[in-house]
This record gives sequence, C-alpha cells and structure tokens, in this order.
Amino acid sequence: MNAGLHPASVHDIAELRQLYFEVYGHGYPVPLGSDPVVMHRLITDGTAHWLTARTGEGTLVGSAVVLTEPGSRIGKLVGLAVHPGHRGGGLASRLTGAVCTTAFATGGLDSVYATVRLVTEGPQHVVVRNGFRPLGLLPNAVEVEGCETLALFARYADGVLERREPVTSVPERLSPLLSAVATGVGIDYAGTGHVPSRRALGAATGAEPIELITAPAFVRRRFLELFPEADGRFFPLHTPNAVLVAADGSFEAYADLDAVAGSCALVAVHPRPAAVAGALEALMAAVTRAGADYAEALLPLADTEALEVFLASGFVPSAVYPAMRRIRDRLHDYVVLSRTSRQIDFRTTAVSPLLRPYLGAYLSAWTATYLPLPEVSR
Repeated sequence: MNAGLHPASVHDIAELRQLYFEVYGHGYPVPLGSDPVVMHRLITDGTAHWLTARTGEGTLVGSAVVLTEPGSRIGKLVGLAVHPGHRGGGLASRLTGAVCTTAFATGGLDSVYATVRLVTEGPQHVVVRNGFRPLGLLPNAVEVEGCETLALFARYADGVLERREPVTSVPERLSPLLSAVATGVGIDYAGTGHVPSRRALGAATGAEPIELITAPAFVRRRFLELFPEADGRFFPLHTPNAVLVAADGSFEAYADLDAVAGSCALVAVHPRPAAVAGALEALMAAVTRAGADYAEALLPLADTEALEVFLASGFVPSAVYPAMRRIRDRLHDYVVLSRTSRQIDFRTTAVSPLLRPYLGAYLSAWTATYLPLPEVSR
C-alpha cells in the first residue's frame, strides 16, 4: 500500500482523533490525539511538524508529529500511529523518517528524541531504522494499558555529537549506565572519573511537610518570575503545572504532574536542584498522593552535587542524553534519574538487543540503591 504523506491541516482533526482512538482506544494519555483544541493549536502555531498518510482513495491511515518549542533546539517524536488495517508495509517507518527529515531541514534542531513503548519490539526497530540511538529505559514511566516501561531514543543532526563538552567526573553509581551509552551511542566515557557515591538514605525523619499547589496559570507565572532566563530552566517540552513548596520556604520544586499518565517530571528547583536535600522523601510522598507513581528529574551529567542528592534519596539513573543542551557552541550531556513507587515487572517488556545493556545497567543501579549486597550478606 503506497500511501501519500501530507502536512496535517485543521480539516484533518476529526479523522485524526478517530485514528488515534482506533489505534489506542481510550488509553492514549496524550491530548495530541484526543483534544481538538490542543490539536488545532499544534497544527497552526508553527511549533509542530505534523504529517499524515492517506490512501489513494483519501482515507487517513497514519500520523506522526515532531513537537518543538521556541528557544529550544530539541524536538520530540510523538503521535506515531498507523491504522491496524494498514500495518506491515513500512508506513510507520516512512512517516518517522519523513517527519524527522522535515524537522531537521529547518536547521533549528540539534536532536529529536522519542519515548517508545516496549509492548513489542516493532516500535524500537522503526526508530532505529531512521537513525535513532538508544539512550536508556524509563521503568514504570506511564499508565497506558497498565503501568508500562518506555525506552528513550534520540536522533542527532550532523556534527552535534562531535561538539560535546567533556565531563570530568560523575558519581560511581552512574558507571554502568555510561558503559551502556558507550555501547548504544558509541561515546567513550573512559576519561570520566568516578566519585564514590554516598550511601542511599532511608526515609527522612522529621522532614518538613510539603505543600502541593496545583494552579497551572499561577504556577507558570511564578515559574517565569523565578526563572526569567532560559539558562535557569531546562526540561524541554515540559511546562510546570504544579509547585511543591517546603513549609519553611527553603525551596520550590516545579513539576509537570500528569495524574492520567501517573507520571511527574520535576522541571526545576529554586534556588538550585540540591536544595531538596533531605526533603525528597516528603516530596515524593506528596507526588504519590497527587496520583503520580513515577517521577523523573533531568540533571546535567556534570552536576555531581545535585546527582548525589537525588541518588541518595532513591532515584535511579535510567538514561543518559548526550549532547542534549547547547550552550553557545558546545553541547552538554544530561542524565535522567527516575523513581517509581510501584513494583517494577520486566517480564512482559520486549527489550531488544540494543536496549539490553541499559536493562543491565538499570538493574545494577537499582540493586545498589535498594539492595546493598554487603548489608544483605551480614
């Protein structure tokens, strides 16, 4: 079946909603495929590259989108969908390649990333065939058909990886993950030193309570007041809709909280990420009460102080995004730290050979965090 690819228009919205329903049912946790207001905005405001696929008879059978945002040089591949009756002919791969080529052709992107479901290996092969490289796993990251693990992949513009800023040292608990990146991306971290990690902390005692404010408009205004410059905030394509505030006023943690997907991204902390030291247990309890079983933080790989704070509070290094952020003419590496309050079950997860080093690295880091072997042997 040789479907034609076309830019999406507002006239496609009704058919696109039907397509996403037929592919995902009621379980698709992204408004891009269900909310006509969001879909209209994305198609018309210039922040999305959106392609559709139609048969010769005009039936809409496929869709793929690369989201971008002003001031950021990172895009996200989302909304890849092919009608169940038109699979098996390579349409998903064609859509992925075409929409990424369109996005990179603007010259405004250094990379495009994708979070891929692991229900089957098929989606992993689609992105890899189109130049994406595996960066890690996000265990229990989203509620779709039950609690699912996602894989992180990225595709880079030419020459981007060659302009990476070297990282001098990292906490030693990141060592297995960096070894996996060396295999999956081909980046050599052999010259990066290892700092002995602090022992993981138990539940904090006597911690100040955390106040959760979920007032999206207020949160956005306050966030921009505290972080007026882009240099002070960096979590691409995430807009905070909640803020977690220490009762003593020592920090404000801004979060993109999605109770439908059961997830929370900690977007930024004022005055600095390490300010949450000693309070992350209370913060995570507040996030869990709000309906998010999964939380993640994105931190510079070179910020050893902040990494140690999160590692000591049960966050596990799960993915590395090399050359993620451009500062002047150099690209800086970031690491995803994640924590889940639900039991992780990899038995039904389809992990392709490319991702197996990351699975091993995650299990090693999780064991070091939650099952310290010297203590068990005693």
